[in-house]
Amino acid sequence: MKLHATSTQQYQTVTAYDDAGVEINLAHFGASLVVLPEAAPAPWPVAAFDRLTAEHFAQIGALSPDVVILGTGRRQRFVHPKLTTVLTARRIGVECMDNQAACRTYNILMAEGRKVALALIFDAADASGA
Repeated sequence: MKLHATSTQQYQTVTAYDDAGVEINLAHFGASLVVLPEAAPAPWPVAAFDRLTAEHFAQIGALSPDVVILGTGRRQRFVHPKLTTVLTARRIGVECMDNQAACRTYNILMAEGRKVALALIFDAADASGA
């Protein structure tokens, strides 16, 4: 899906997405990554949803967002609370949704000026429909 440009061009904005990847400011990414409004997208070493660890969430916590929008792939899945303990201890919210909903939600929160982190999981098996 292609998205329309807004006045948020100075920020990292999702400009398109599909099951295989995401475009941030027209640059394509096909692997798991973390996006914040005012920082370049960064690789996130998550190979699959089932391989998430508390350390993955600690990496995001170090960025000090107010909320994390977690894109769990083609379908919505929920992480075990023990994995996000480092975030909840710092009063950082975590919302789980499929990647497409996560991209839309991130753009809305970013446009509102919120300090939001978008964490997307792209898994080759998931993208092929497996």
